[in-house]
Amino acid sequence: MTERLEARPDATRVASGERWSYRGRWALVTGASAGIGAVFARELAARGMHMALAARREDRLRELAAELEAAHGVLTAVLPADLGKPGAAGVLWQEASDGRTIHLLVNNAGFGLKGHFDELPLDRQAEMVRVNCVAPLELAHLAVREMRARRGGGIVNVASVAGYQPIPMLATYAATKAFLITLSEAVAEEVREDGVRVVVVNPGPVITEFQSVAGTQVTAKTPGVKTSEEVVAAALRALEAGKSTVTPGLFNRLSSYAVRVSPRGLVVKTAKQVMTKLR
Repeated sequence: MTERLEARPDATRVASGERWSYRGRWALVTGASAGIGAVFARELAARGMHMALAARREDRLRELAAELEAAHGVLTAVLPADLGKPGAAGVLWQEASDGRTIHLLVNNAGFGLKGHFDELPLDRQAEMVRVNCVAPLELAHLAVREMRARRGGGIVNVASVAGYQPIPMLATYAATKAFLITLSEAVAEEVREDGVRVVVVNPGPVITEFQSVAGTQVTAKTPGVKTSEEVVAAALRALEAGKSTVTPGLFNRLSSYAVRVSPRGLVVKTAKQVMTKLR
């Protein structure tokens, strides 16, 4: 590990006059070993944040930690964790905050499964609920309690445009993201006056390892496709501006709005037709 950086904050001023600071503070990023999580870690380290990196694959975390220390001179902590196991989130928070003050929590860990609800393994779907819903809830609960007490801090929850509608063949996954969206927006309003920022980012299609696990396909020609870098940039801009929700990309914003104002039955039937064709 490198020496601690200067305490002088690298701050962003928002319209309200409040300041959001990165430099010299600690961030905890889950699912940091690849994809959007790894990009969050790189972008935050480039802004001067020390990084607590969590994921199941310790070897990848150590490679990323070494990269961040060498490139940006930040401190790192490698915290292997399987958030699909009961109680893992609490243990992770305790380890991450041992001797550190976590100023920013990025709940990025998550996965999806494609297929008929009754044909997908029940234990795997239950694990998805723990990773996508329970772990972010537990980590956010622990984070908010500390952040409200000191009147400062932020949380970024990575959800999905899938959370705005029921999706046959992705039933449980879409339901988990709907939970995270509504939880995030409600908590954001609760803590707004306490100096704590909560933003939920809702990506559309992104080319990452997520697709191979979920059994879905995304290409450069997929409508609304964005890079991990674009998603992270949009999330951090929203955090700095004090926003509670951001959906990167005009196509994704329009489509997510359309499904919310269209008849529910039509939305579900259309989603089923699309997923059947993709299958």
